[in-house]
Formats: sequence, C-alpha cells, structure tokens
Amino acid sequence: MAILSIRIIGDPVLRTTAEEVTDFGPELAKLVFDMAETMHDVGGAGLAAPQIGVNKRIFTYFVDGKEGHVINPVIVASDDFAPDEAEGCLSVPGLGFRVRRHRWVRVSGVDYDGNCVDVEATGMLARCFQHETDHLDGKLYVDRLEGDDRKSALRAIRMANYHDVTAQTVAKRSLTIGSAFGAGIAK
Repeated sequence: MAILSIRIIGDPVLRTTAEEVTDFGPELAKLVFDMAETMHDVGGAGLAAPQIGVNKRIFTYFVDGKEGHVINPVIVASDDFAPDEAEGCLSVPGLGFRVRRHRWVRVSGVDYDGNCVDVEATGMLARCFQHETDHLDGKLYVDRLEGDDRKSALRAIRMANYHDVTAQTVAKRSLTIGSAFGAGIAK
C-alpha cells in the first residue's frame, strides 16, 4: 500500500466528471486500499479518486467508526435539509465554511469485488457521502456556498499560495512516510 499525493484546487482533474469503473481486479483493490490509507494518513473523513488524480467514480470514507468505499455510487437524497454545518476539504486546505446538505441520503454502488453496496445515512456520514459524490461530479464544496461565504471563500482561494501549501505538506508528510510520497516534486 502507498500514501498518495492529494490534488489541490486548481488541478483540472478536480473539475472533471469522473468516469464509471468498468475494470475490476487486483489493481482496483490496490487503488481502494491506497486511497483508504491516504485518507487515514491525513485524517480525512473521505477521499474521492479525483483528489488523487484518478478520474474514476470511487470514494472511501471513515466517519464515526463507519468505514468503507463505494464504486460507481448513485446517491438519492431526502427533500429536506440538515442544519448547515462547517465543511472543509483536503483539496482546499485551510478553509472551512458552513454548507447546506440534505438530511438523509442513500448511496448505492459496488465494492472493489463488484458486490452491491447500499448504505443509508444521516448526520456527518450523509454529509460525507454528498461531499465525496460532488467530487466525482467535478464539484467542490465551495461551489455550494452562497452570498458572503462564497465571496470570502473565493477571495481566500485567490489569495492563497497553494503551491507553497502543497510544498509544505509534501515536506511535512515525507518525514513520516519516506520516499513513498513526494518523490520527484518539481519546484
């Protein structure tokens, strides 16, 4: 297993609709394991394949002790909304804003062996599923912001030097995981 590099806002893969997974086998299983390991390494609640530069419809999650992955997810949401809660994103480091999300969701898809996955969720897990599915559709949580929050987020993103943030993150992480991460980073 390996720790993978996380793409930062501005990378075109984060704005591309991910493709359905059609090939199942050992390579897909390894990708899912690497994504889960990366998610845990950075303390994330979820990680979508586009965030590691893979344009496939896959996400992993770990929320409130519930862990798993979904490939080719289809999400169905309630008509009502949960109270707005703060969200952040590994691909938009250093920012967090309240985001409106549906109260309840059902996510269905398959696992890396092609077995059916069907999960209902509320609370933080429902929020996570919506956030990660957005990634697969080429959307970031900041796209859901409105009014002053949206203006503040866009201003912060414009002012941020994500090249430096990325370089600092690579340097910090490479101290603990060795050459599996950060090798060959150009300055």
